[in-house]
Amino acid sequence: MKQFTNDILRWYEIHQRMLPWRETSDPYLIWLSEVILQQTRVDQGMEYYLRFAKKYPRVQDLASADEDEVLKDWQGLGYYSRARNLLHAARQVMNDLNGRFPDSFASLRSLKGVGEYTAAAIASIAFNEAVPVVDGNVKRVISRLAGIKGSGEPLYKEVHKIMTTLIDRDHPGDFNQAVMEFGALMCVPKNPKCEECIFKEQCFAYTSDMVRSLPERAKKPEIRNRYFSYLVIRDEQKEGIALKKRSGNDIWKNLYEFPLIETDHELDTEMLTKHPDFTKLCGQGASVTESSETYKHKLSHRTILARFYCVNASISRHKNWKQVSVKDLQDYPVSRLIETYITDSKIEY
Repeated sequence: MKQFTNDILRWYEIHQRMLPWRETSDPYLIWLSEVILQQTRVDQGMEYYLRFAKKYPRVQDLASADEDEVLKDWQGLGYYSRARNLLHAARQVMNDLNGRFPDSFASLRSLKGVGEYTAAAIASIAFNEAVPVVDGNVKRVISRLAGIKGSGEPLYKEVHKIMTTLIDRDHPGDFNQAVMEFGALMCVPKNPKCEECIFKEQCFAYTSDMVRSLPERAKKPEIRNRYFSYLVIRDEQKEGIALKKRSGNDIWKNLYEFPLIETDHELDTEMLTKHPDFTKLCGQGASVTESSETYKHKLSHRTILARFYCVNASISRHKNWKQVSVKDLQDYPVSRLIETYITDSKIEY
């Protein structure tokens, strides 16, 4: 086991990617990178990290930011709860911890949205605390190497136990990053580079011809369709477009969207205008002037099938709607689905 630790640290020293968050020991910037890279590829997350690090270089800068602005900066990255939690945690640091960033695994866990993985990553990299990380890359490397079967929590616990025995006590941050990097570059999910792998002779999956079957995959949840009819309501007299902030406790919480009617099947224009919510939202005499194609937007557990309908109606009758000029649409944080429609449609900034 000790040989694995030494070998992977040597491999990491030679093959690690030069990434900006590896050039700092600032726990705030390391935390920022870890949150951005959750559920996100490095090539996609890079521009967001650089943008946030430049605009919010210190935790106090982020803590004083407006939520709409932070969500707008996050737009397109998805999983918006990460951005909301990031802002909440920054304010925790400033308001509850007198601006002092937590410096241990246990204290980091008190921050909103910081789970075991993120706390372990920050604690080991920024504070040299010997706590192992277990992410998807680590689970894949260790399960293949040690021949661990199962999925979910049992797999996590077994991998965590092995990582605890393997971690280098003097260089825990480098060790954690080395295993993650090995999973990202060598021991990848499909077509891993087994012939080039320095551990192939001792790898259970390779010697047992089980590389494709480890780690075992948990049963995927059933994907359910949701049908959205967005009402792009324009008030011809004031030349504004209606936007409302999404209030439900879901992935798009606090993002802006067009007024919405959700149904259990897709609507066409005639069906939409006969729907009771159409009159409730748009008033008597409202008319649909145009409809879009169906947009398919895939989420982890849902597929959203959305159509956008241009409607002439009064906006001022709803107190919780904003009347936004066309040129100001770009200032509001919206989902990728809404952003795609705005880009595709005749609504121009």
